[in-house]
Amino acid sequence: MKLQLIDVAIIVLYLVSMLVIGWTLRKKARANKENYLLGGKSLPWYMLGLSDASDMFDISGTMWMVSLCFVYGMKSIWIPWLWPVFNQVFMMMYLSRWLRRSNATTGAEWLATRFGTSGKGVKASHNVVVAFALLSCLGFMAYGFVGLGKFVEIFIPWDVVQPYIPFHVKPEYVPHFYGIIFTLFATFYSVLGGMHSIVLGDVIKYVIMSVACISIGVIAMIHLKGRPLDVPAGWTNPFFGWKLDLHWNGIAEAANKKIKDDGFSLFGIFFMMMLFKGIFASLAGPAPNYDMQKVLSTRSPQEASKMSGFVSIILLPIRYAMVIGLTVLALLYFRDIQGDLSTTGGTDFEKILPATINRFLPVGLVGLVLTGLLGAFMGTFSGTLNAAQAYLVNDIYLKYVNPAASTKKIISMNYLAGLVVVVVGIVLGLFVKDVNTVLQWIVSGLYGGYVASNMLKWHWWRFNANGFFWGMLAGIIPAIALAVLKSFGILQGLDLYYWPVLFVLSLGASIIGSYATPPTEEYTLKQFYKTVRPWGFWKPVHAMVVAEDPSFVGNKNFRVNMLNIALGIIGQLCLTILPMYLVLWLQTPLIITVIILVIIIAILKRTWWNRLNEY
Repeated sequence: MKLQLIDVAIIVLYLVSMLVIGWTLRKKARANKENYLLGGKSLPWYMLGLSDASDMFDISGTMWMVSLCFVYGMKSIWIPWLWPVFNQVFMMMYLSRWLRRSNATTGAEWLATRFGTSGKGVKASHNVVVAFALLSCLGFMAYGFVGLGKFVEIFIPWDVVQPYIPFHVKPEYVPHFYGIIFTLFATFYSVLGGMHSIVLGDVIKYVIMSVACISIGVIAMIHLKGRPLDVPAGWTNPFFGWKLDLHWNGIAEAANKKIKDDGFSLFGIFFMMMLFKGIFASLAGPAPNYDMQKVLSTRSPQEASKMSGFVSIILLPIRYAMVIGLTVLALLYFRDIQGDLSTTGGTDFEKILPATINRFLPVGLVGLVLTGLLGAFMGTFSGTLNAAQAYLVNDIYLKYVNPAASTKKIISMNYLAGLVVVVVGIVLGLFVKDVNTVLQWIVSGLYGGYVASNMLKWHWWRFNANGFFWGMLAGIIPAIALAVLKSFGILQGLDLYYWPVLFVLSLGASIIGSYATPPTEEYTLKQFYKTVRPWGFWKPVHAMVVAEDPSFVGNKNFRVNMLNIALGIIGQLCLTILPMYLVLWLQTPLIITVIILVIIIAILKRTWWNRLNEY
């Protein structure tokens, strides 16, 4: 164990400060429901953007990205499109504004602005989105939980801790034990302080992570200067053909096995599937989790767009400085860390991040990095927990159990809901094998049931609550079945390749369900169209609105939105690859990337920033 006193002191100081923040802000959070769940919609957009970026800088995702960068090199920048990461660009350009105009507290409450408040279909649509939100929140909590445990286990070996624990823990559950311990800290400050403490904690964590990431990048540059990297041909090239053609023979044979197990060998087909899924998923808008809660917490629609744009700018360069820095150190000294990556099942590349930190970073910086990454887990966990609490309390308790609950009762129920969600999340985490397994299911399986209904709700006037319910149900049930069948070995392959089937089932059910029942009530449609001002297939509603108000002008920004999205995605890729070229000392590609980025910024200043009040 390399941790020294100063490293331990930094970690303890951070944990104590999180507890103090939660305790100090508990009174402010208890003022009312909006204060607790949305920070009173008073927090500035850059603070919420920092918080949102900080929540996305999760420990499990970073471990996954480092393992991808090691094996796939520069081509690894495309694989996070599985989420897809470019959904932030769609939100930045128009969807965050559309969402924030609703003034809702949660995604389920937002449905009332689109489908109204009465009728069986409305109630069913409300219930199914709450179920989806809770399922995805629990999935993300389990995903973060297992990543944290694998991370901590390398720094705090179990044989050091075991003598002080009055009970026996099986070796396979040691990561889960560590996960439970740090989960309790995250639970305390997030449940007590609500959104205010979550945002403040996230900002502190982001500052720590920035220092740590830049330091790791600089250390990697110093170690690499003048030395060759032993990597396959094409490793430093971000572009690709139909096949991946990365061969680790004689370098790291286990990497060949990982490529085969991941199913990414036919990279061209994999990329097209990611792009196809990613565009539809982005058109659907944010999933009902911490990202949506941050958008709903902004002061105005314009600030919602600024916040979403700010996330990529402050997250990607910093995060990828750490990713490429740790990858370079792992490649330079792979033989030294090879033993740390060994498991009963072979080489676990997800352990590269903690193994590299443990061996090659100096005292003090180890403490900062550990603090930042532990904070990353706690931030993601607390943000997800806050979203789950919002759905349980706002959309179940206040809607069906006690609509007239006092503020004191509401806050108490938030506490109880938080504890219930944490316990369930921990239990689910005990059954998760690795980070990649649950990640693939969430982004490719579960979200297959989300995309069709939530894409249509923005862009098609005839889509109604009944269609929303059946579309969601027709996607979620097969997604759960997919996870079960794969766990028993009945189905094989990437969850991504099953996504089109889930999407088609959900899309078909959405359309049939909509036409099987009358359209949404006319008043609700007109109010939604006038307030949110979407573009898409809204011609009949537009005609009704113009008949009442001839001065009304519809949203004609589809083309400029699409142009901005294309530019934004290229800019996002530039932000991702820029620190990688810098750390690798690749000067010509770095200069080209900077020039492209400057041109895109100049164009978006005119086509997006200057026109935020227009659409």
